[in-house]
Amino acid sequence: MLELERTFLAKSLPAGLKECRNKEIVALYVPNSSELAKLRIRNVGDFCEITKKEMLRGNDSSEQEEHTIHLTKEEYAVLSKLPGKRFRKIRYYCSHEGRTAEIDVYQDNLNGLVLIDFEFKTREEKDAFEMPDFCLAEVTQSKEFAGGFMAGRTYEQMEEYLKKYGYKKLFLE
Repeated sequence: MLELERTFLAKSLPAGLKECRNKEIVALYVPNSSELAKLRIRNVGDFCEITKKEMLRGNDSSEQEEHTIHLTKEEYAVLSKLPGKRFRKIRYYCSHEGRTAEIDVYQDNLNGLVLIDFEFKTREEKDAFEMPDFCLAEVTQSKEFAGGFMAGRTYEQMEEYLKKYGYKKLFLE
């Protein structure tokens, strides 16, 4: 499946975020030794999967081939015990100008970090999309904000990348 996506650092949390539909996501990236792991095992609410993402055009992270296999709870329970790098986040699905903003509020070691994804059906839609005012900067092409890089890191370890954008910690109260 082709995934067309752009990722942004949040500048603020959109009004009404708490009322938006949301799911907890627990992700494990393997192998543990990879700086930017591409194989992800995750639980999204009641849904479990294993996914591998690969860039299609050079280093363009906005277009990736995504291979996903659905897992049973039993399969996930076994695979989730593999050594790897983890994180947990709450994903909020909010409407913005006819699109769905996937707002990821990271928990635990990455608490304070909020990323926002928008997915697209065509390259033209992706390329024409304008960054919303609640976003600080686009980080689609920054490997430091890919899940496989952030997994297993702490907010403090991410600060050197966040400082480049003037990012300030955000919390959903």
